[in-house]
Amino acid sequence: MICVIGGAGYIGSHCVKRLLERGYNVVTLDNLEAGHLAAVVGGEFIQGDYTDRWSLDGLFSSYPIECVMHFAAYASVAESMTDPARFYRLNVVGGYVLLEAMRAHRIPYLIFSSSAATYGEPRQVPIAEDHPQEPTNAYGETKRAFEQMLRWYDVAFGLRSISLRYFNAAGADPDGQLGEDHHPETHLIPLVLLTALGKRAVIKIFGTDYDTPDGTAIRDYIHVTDLADAHILAYEALKRGAPTTAYNLGNGLGYSVREVIRTAEQVVGRSIPQEEAPRRAGDPARLVASAERARRELGWQPQYADLRTIIETAWRWHSTHPDGYADRV
Repeated sequence: MICVIGGAGYIGSHCVKRLLERGYNVVTLDNLEAGHLAAVVGGEFIQGDYTDRWSLDGLFSSYPIECVMHFAAYASVAESMTDPARFYRLNVVGGYVLLEAMRAHRIPYLIFSSSAATYGEPRQVPIAEDHPQEPTNAYGETKRAFEQMLRWYDVAFGLRSISLRYFNAAGADPDGQLGEDHHPETHLIPLVLLTALGKRAVIKIFGTDYDTPDGTAIRDYIHVTDLADAHILAYEALKRGAPTTAYNLGNGLGYSVREVIRTAEQVVGRSIPQEEAPRRAGDPARLVASAERARRELGWQPQYADLRTIIETAWRWHSTHPDGYADRV
């Protein structure tokens, strides 16, 4: 059985769905602070906090769990720069509580939702896994710290793990059942589409003076379903004896903020109001992945790599769920 921590959230819920489709037994643990019960499409669900050792002991004693997929984290780069203590408390201290509970219950495998934010300002693009990890924000630093913790838990205790360094997760379930609904929303594509729906007055472009072709920041967008598939492949690799390691997950294609907005306008069929704003602290100019290792070693092949396709799946969900899961006051 697989335990998905944060399985009511955006990426976690898509992973739960894919696991169930593949015939795996799943139990989700989520405190619903940011997740949505309506996003948990099957399996067992337990409302609880992964930083609470008592909750973890109860969960791990009740189910025959072989692997934990860990998605729970605070993830706003901007917020991490103003309140790093909050991020260290959940992302690092909470991670330690999780690992100690796994060790006590002899759960052998963990798949960790890491981030390209661990690299910081890239020295070369595309970024490979051996690129120095020099985060420019506290969020990325907390992800790097937990990756290092995982390495030493393998050395000392034999708890093997794979960290998956996402670039920009985007899109929605191609079936239209699941989508992206954060409160507050901070990701570019949903913000653009919510502006198109009239839920926001304008989409702000943070920084127009980067050293990029159009002056706006460039990111590598990866479809959320492709991310979910990579988690399953990583788990299967650990079962075959793969060592503790990390993989980048991206398409190897970079798109600027302006390119994303133009593509979204093509998808929705109308112009989207825009406003230029200063750069945000901690935002690198360009983040583009080399995911060749994941393709070669895991056999991972993204199925939704095209930016227009990614935005079309997101638009399908947002246009039919203009208020998201409609479970927030």
